[in-house]
Order: sequence, then structure tokens, then C-alpha cells
Amino acid sequence: MDVTEVAPTLIRLVVGATMIAHGLNHWLGGGRIAGTARWFAGLGLRNGVLQAWASVVAEIGAGVLLILGLATPLACAAVIAVMLVAGLLAHRANGFFVFKEGYEYVLVLAVVALALAFTGPGRLSIDHAAGITVTGWAGGVIALGAGVASTTGLLALFWRPQPEPAA
Repeated sequence: MDVTEVAPTLIRLVVGATMIAHGLNHWLGGGRIAGTARWFAGLGLRNGVLQAWASVVAEIGAGVLLILGLATPLACAAVIAVMLVAGLLAHRANGFFVFKEGYEYVLVLAVVALALAFTGPGRLSIDHAAGITVTGWAGGVIALGAGVASTTGLLALFWRPQPEPAA
């Protein structure tokens, strides 16, 4: 096995485990689903409980798919979508740096997912074993297009931020 085959496997494992941890935290951490729902509602998303469960399913699902190397462009699209929503609604106003609650971390995860969609999951993946690997421009366009479309749809359907009070 060529050393360049190790990189996509490492990326899939680390990003996949990170996404699973995020999903489990939204589900079972601190405030559980109710707390996650309140947090999403506070970001201006209607139907907070639905949003909480959708994030749990998307994050854990994407993580599992990435670890397996299955439907990799779609798993990457889910990561991109989740990170776009987080970046736009929770982190953008705080600037770049993660230590100031900025979008640095979510940007890195989204771009790594996009890069993985371009390069493909590598030989140590179900996609490769099944002969369904989609790489290059096709993989990247699928991941970015589906991620942006999902984010746009979610925001159009559910984002209703409260107006700022008059000064």
C-alpha cells in the first residue's frame, strides 16, 4: 500500500469520530436533546427538537459513513452542511478564532471534508471495495453542492431570527 493511501483513511477516521462525538454530545451531553433544542431555538431555528434530532442523525450518520468509507461524497456533504449551519448561525458573529467562539474550527472541518470528497476515501474503504468511489471534481461538486443545498434549504424552511430590539 502506498503511503498516500494512509492520508484519506486517517482523515476519515478522525473526522468521522469527531462527528460522532458531536452527535452524541447533542443527544446525551449536558442538556441532552431538550438543551440542544433550546440552543438551536436560541439561534433562530424553529422546531428546536426537530433540529436537535436532525443534527444528531446527520452528525452520527456522517461519522459512521466516513469511518466506513461508504457514500463518502454524501457523508462529506453532511459534514459541510452541519459546519455551514454552525458557522453561519453560531460562530460567524464572533470572528475567526475558536478561542473567541469564532468559525475557525467549523471552517477547518468543512474544508477537510471537501478535500476528502475531492481525493476520495482511499483503498481502505467500502466505496473502493464496492467499486463505487467518486473522486475528483465529481466528488467535490457532489459534496459541496449537496452541503450548500441542504444548508440553504434548512435556513429557508426553519431560520427565523428574532429582530434586534430598538436602541
